[in-house]
Amino acid sequence: MNILAINGGKPVRDTYLPYGQQWIDDEDIEEVVKVLKSDFLTTGPKIEEFEKRFADYVGAKYAVSISNGTAALHAACFAAGIKEGDEVITSPITFAASANCVLYQGGKPIFADIDPKTYNIDIEDVERKITKKTKAIIPVDFTGQPVDIDGINDIAKRYGLIVIEDAAHSFGAEYKGKKIGSLVDMTTFSFHPVKHITTGEGGMITTNDEKLYNKLKLFRTHGITRDKEMLQNKDEGPWFYEQLELGYNYRMTDIQAALGISQLSKIDKFLKIRREIAKKYDEYLKDIDGIILPYQEGFSNSAWHLYTIQLELEKFKVGRREIFEALQAENIGVNVHYIPVYYHPYYKRLGYEKGLCPIAEKLYESIITLPLYPKMSEKDIEDVVNALDKVLKYYRR
Repeated sequence: MNILAINGGKPVRDTYLPYGQQWIDDEDIEEVVKVLKSDFLTTGPKIEEFEKRFADYVGAKYAVSISNGTAALHAACFAAGIKEGDEVITSPITFAASANCVLYQGGKPIFADIDPKTYNIDIEDVERKITKKTKAIIPVDFTGQPVDIDGINDIAKRYGLIVIEDAAHSFGAEYKGKKIGSLVDMTTFSFHPVKHITTGEGGMITTNDEKLYNKLKLFRTHGITRDKEMLQNKDEGPWFYEQLELGYNYRMTDIQAALGISQLSKIDKFLKIRREIAKKYDEYLKDIDGIILPYQEGFSNSAWHLYTIQLELEKFKVGRREIFEALQAENIGVNVHYIPVYYHPYYKRLGYEKGLCPIAEKLYESIITLPLYPKMSEKDIEDVVNALDKVLKYYRR
């Protein structure tokens, strides 16, 4: 049993355990089937219902459903007025969409380094990176732990910046007792299958600002409106509509919204299980030498999208890659979140170089994400821990 699977031994598990997975039940399926049998498949009554319920849950005045989390970020940058020549500060430890959304609008992403404990964006470095061209900040709630929102909002207020919180990881998380989604100018969410609730693909933007709300709605529908209050030609006829902006077809369907409504009814259960799994990992892994467990700030209650450990590589005979591949061979679906955005070839062609964010770059070399999702059993959790212990013991100096 002590022979690693990668060396020909028996794996800890017979079947592969992914790092994340959706939980779809019969109730979810029934709600989708109802829509399939209804008169509306695209933008119908389920969209408005989903938006209302979502806004109520997070405590925001407005919610705008959208085709995916990337589209949510793009729409938020449009509503914020990002244009060519503008700079927007974000984190390098995130999925590329958090920066790509700035490029879509002709702006320039500026990467601030991360806090070495939380792995969230470093507020002091954000302020150091502000110039006369800075228009907005896109902080990312990495792994589900909220950023220091008060600190971000204070900087934004002093410099006249817009805050777009990328909450793709943090739906249901709390900052100082308040749900994420109503604490900054705009908050974006993702409903990809590995997230807290899913609509297949899909996203949401929440805001308390009516002007931003109207811009977001316009943008997701080609920039076209039938609203008489917004039309320039108000007397053409009841069929009439106008394109006011260059928008996109970023609409969600009623099929997706029905699934989202059903999933939303289970979010508190999903969050409870995620938090319980994280606590078990904390307990089971605390005595394993050579790893640093996730640090949690006192002001936050994480939604635990990811459980990311840091390897103390100086204690092992091999690097992160060998440990990663050995865990995969044990049928544990570990992952790495994330490659620093500016490492990607596209960003290199734009002139970004290594060395911009030393703390983030060092972290990337040693992090591994462990499986965490509500359908995991106690046996699944034990398998992860046993595989990690097995692999690290083998490679420890």
